[in-house]
Amino acid sequence: MSGPDLSDFRVSSLRQACAHCSLNQLCLPMSLSEADIEQLDAIVERKRPLQRGEHLYRGGDDFQAIYAVRSGSLKTFTTTESGEEQVTGFHLPGELVGLDAINSWVHPCSASALETTSICELPFEQLEDLAADIPSLQRQLLRLMSKEIFADQEMLFAMARRSAEERLAMLLLSFSERFGRRGLSSTRFRLPMARSDLGNYLGLAPETMSRLFRRFQENGWLQAEGREIQLLDQPALAELSGRQAREDVDSKQLSDGTD
Repeated sequence: MSGPDLSDFRVSSLRQACAHCSLNQLCLPMSLSEADIEQLDAIVERKRPLQRGEHLYRGGDDFQAIYAVRSGSLKTFTTTESGEEQVTGFHLPGELVGLDAINSWVHPCSASALETTSICELPFEQLEDLAADIPSLQRQLLRLMSKEIFADQEMLFAMARRSAEERLAMLLLSFSERFGRRGLSSTRFRLPMARSDLGNYLGLAPETMSRLFRRFQENGWLQAEGREIQLLDQPALAELSGRQAREDVDSKQLSDGTD
């Protein structure tokens, strides 16, 4: 009687390990072959956990890899000549980091851990070579990259054109959607970053942030205790952010067949 097929065991174990991993979108939904999965797993480097405040990379470092957040969270930021930080983004489990360096092969910003954070590193040249041999991996990678870049650009563009209240509402709804995609509650979650980082990202002073959270609570839109957030009235937040209006316009255009 022959023993169990070890290759089947390895692939089964990999699939099980990836079930709750941020990289599952790169392989599991695409029904890759056993050989393809093993090739992908072979280039993924599972880094030691970063501790709070520890850098994943710094602005000006050579670009060598993109990174997937497995657990924890990161912030990306630039630093002025005077040493002041400007937060450019927050990255949660299931999201990719480092895509903005692909064009110049130099990281334009720094990335550091907001809490204990586990990272998977995908060496970019090896990933490119592998994707060239596996068309479905290449398409999925490009889709993920496009999605991440579009989301960042949309948020930054919106922040520059909206009031302080609208900016905070948009950011809270963004976190709600991102936590929801992970299968977590979209109405009750813990923000991993300090409000000072939130204010920095939104371009708002600390006192303005405190006033806004107080106003949102008084209006019955949310409940906040430290970093614990409960969204009580998402439709009101959506209306405040202008999201509902945009969705209505998009729906009308689709029904009319217009652009």
